[in-house]
Amino acid sequence: MQRYAFKMFLNPGESHEYRRRHDAIWPELQALLRESGVRNYSIFLDPDTDTLFAYLEPTDDYRMDEVAKHPVMRRWWAHMKDIMAANPDGSPVTTPLIEMFHLE
Repeated sequence: MQRYAFKMFLNPGESHEYRRRHDAIWPELQALLRESGVRNYSIFLDPDTDTLFAYLEPTDDYRMDEVAKHPVMRRWWAHMKDIMAANPDGSPVTTPLIEMFHLE
């Protein structure tokens, strides 16, 4: 099984708002992610740095490139960009992480 991890960056003081918005995540966004091959998706916060650590396990038919173009994803990015670092297209600034160790 593949694993994918990356970092994102919250604006200072926005951790409560980030959690509130994810506690109310849109059902259509959840469905889009599942239909696009996203499984076991978690996001963690380092409160000392406001850095988010995201982890997911893509399925064999993972289609994240398609998700990035989908109107639901674009609306979610617009909904989130005021509380986190975002690229000009509205997507969150991400830094892929390199797996250095795994124990199953």
